[in-house]
Amino acid sequence: MRENQEIARQWLAEASGDLLNADNNLEAENIPFDTVCFHCQQAAEKMLKALLVSRGMEYPFTHDLLLLLENVLEINSDAERLRDDLAILMPYAVEIRYPDDWFMPSLADAEEARESAARVLQWLEICAPVLF
Repeated sequence: MRENQEIARQWLAEASGDLLNADNNLEAENIPFDTVCFHCQQAAEKMLKALLVSRGMEYPFTHDLLLLLENVLEINSDAERLRDDLAILMPYAVEIRYPDDWFMPSLADAEEARESAARVLQWLEICAPVLF
């Protein structure tokens, strides 16, 4: 179990880096909104995987945050409160990387994505404080 906790902390360190990237880009003179949104999605994905790993559970190899949520719900039904935030972040995993298939997010989209990622982090800090 101790090894799982260490791996989970590594996932959280990666998520922290994604949030830092999002924050730094939001402070830039020319904000790459798609990059901010992508890093927020990635942070949420890594946070959910960290929780699963910390509980000794396998996680699916996917960027689908709602699928990851279903796995998290098996160990914590309170995670249901994350559904709307995860739905906001979902499109930014893959689709955002292909300009022909997607829209260019706005500042409002980037700020909304960052707020959603922050709520996932706040929830995780409450439900799994041992990881922090």
